[in-house]
Amino acid sequence: MPGKLLAQTKWKKNMKMTKKQAKIGKVMGEFKEGTLHSGKGGKVVKNPKQAIAIAISEAAKSARYKK
Repeated sequence: MPGKLLAQTKWKKNMKMTKKQAKIGKVMGEFKEGTLHSGKGGKVVKNPKQAIAIAISEAAKSARYKK
């Protein structure tokens, strides 16, 4: 069993993040730092659910414009 877990962790390290995942990670980092705003110059986001919604929305926007 331990060998199987080791193989899974090596596999995950070699995987690349998609652009959507990277964007979500960036936005959630802003939320943790307290610099994520709702809209342009809006209030600081304090609710993690709202931060996730903003992250998914921004990731979808960036994916649409890339095509």
